[in-house]
Amino acid sequence: MKKNIGQEFVEKTKYQYLGISDQEKELPQPPLAWGAEGANCIDLPRPETLAMPAVDLTQAIEARKTWRKYTGEPLSLAELSYLLWATQGVKQVTSRPTTLRTVPSAGARHPLETFILVNQVEGLRPGLYRYLALEHQLAEVCLEADVRERLVAACGKQVFVGTSAVTFFWVADAYRSVWRYQERAYRYIYLDAGHVCQNLYLAAQVVGGGCCAVGAYNDDQLNAELGLNGVDHFVVYAATVGKINT
Repeated sequence: MKKNIGQEFVEKTKYQYLGISDQEKELPQPPLAWGAEGANCIDLPRPETLAMPAVDLTQAIEARKTWRKYTGEPLSLAELSYLLWATQGVKQVTSRPTTLRTVPSAGARHPLETFILVNQVEGLRPGLYRYLALEHQLAEVCLEADVRERLVAACGKQVFVGTSAVTFFWVADAYRSVWRYQERAYRYIYLDAGHVCQNLYLAAQVVGGGCCAVGAYNDDQLNAELGLNGVDHFVVYAATVGKINT
């Protein structure tokens, strides 16, 4: 069978642009997600039990806007569970293995981990947590009294990071994508983050909330606050969510 032009291009340029990946070298793939690492874990309401109101997609897209001012009303634990599921929920673990989630990801590598600063969520102490996507749980990271102020400072003192109900921080585990895509992985990681944040914008409307994407932060300071080395693991995006008056 004659090869088409696209196939010929891929074969000729495969190694020129990408080199030989660790996947092609048959090196073990990295874990699908980070574990609890001994942290105290909190069960979230299961996605299949959530009864969220129906929102018309076209209306949600038309209504999408950025919100930085919130009412101060807390999110329920079920609403937070829904937002986490909508942005990184695992629908299936395949035999490859890989995860199929509620958002697209290049090669289904899903290199992002989700940290959240809980400011006002019913049933949760304020503080920093990490979402365990495979288990649909939260792991406590830091519940120190000043963690909110430190994270607000790392985000250029943008006050709504601390007045939201919850602020999301998406962290890249770079090797999860580099294992397959080498240097091109860094392009894909940021594309993946965009998919995730757009889902948050739309899902926030389901819980009567508004969202604000955050790209302005001190990388070194924020990475340090989250316990990241800034090379293998680093923050790529953030966003706030809170209840709004519409």
